[in-house]
Amino acid sequence: MAQMAQLGAENSKRGRVNWQEIDTILLDLDGTLLDLNFDLHFWIEYLPLVYSEKHNISHQEAKDTIMPMLNAEMGKLNWYCLDYWQERLKLDIVQLKLNISHLIKIMPHVEDFLASARANNKKIVLATNAHRTTIKLKMSIVQLEHHFDCVISSHDYGAAKQEQIFWDNLSNDLNLDKERTIFFDDSLDVLRSADSFGIKHIIAISKPSSKKEAKMVPGFINIVDFSEVLPIDGN
Repeated sequence: MAQMAQLGAENSKRGRVNWQEIDTILLDLDGTLLDLNFDLHFWIEYLPLVYSEKHNISHQEAKDTIMPMLNAEMGKLNWYCLDYWQERLKLDIVQLKLNISHLIKIMPHVEDFLASARANNKKIVLATNAHRTTIKLKMSIVQLEHHFDCVISSHDYGAAKQEQIFWDNLSNDLNLDKERTIFFDDSLDVLRSADSFGIKHIIAISKPSSKKEAKMVPGFINIVDFSEVLPIDGN
């Protein structure tokens, strides 16, 4: 199991990654590369608003209906599945996401990080729980896909990143050297899953949303943004 960082002083250090020890970079999407504000606003505010208008109920009543459904699926593959929610709520989820797509934003220093990783011959993999339709929609807005050597969705494996079977499949597909891999994510249960699998280098994103204050993710080295792990060196 990978070594978890002590909280406190170690988390405030910059440049703590020894890039000469890293060949493969695994990156989460929402809350890591992209501002989680879009997803939070969509699921917590905008979707209930549309639902309330459709069913002629108050915004709060819509929230009270939808939130328990979401919470029941949290951390499971259905939580991230647009097809599931489209059927469950009888709403065009893709079109609704397009309606507020102006909120889809790249996080600070992400493009500098990806360009530096490419310049230093690192293998760059997007490893996300996002549905393929969501990935396509967001990439059409932010134009980051060309940075990745490959894009892996948990839906490809029928298992979310919280499950070890996801990591087994990813490792087999990438012929992954866990000792020379670094993983960035903002979700504690996903980070713990990666740690249990044995990914040696793990970094938590403590500020996944531009609209919320940074919050320490316990048990792991934390960064607010990717400037803290630049420059990348060690071809």
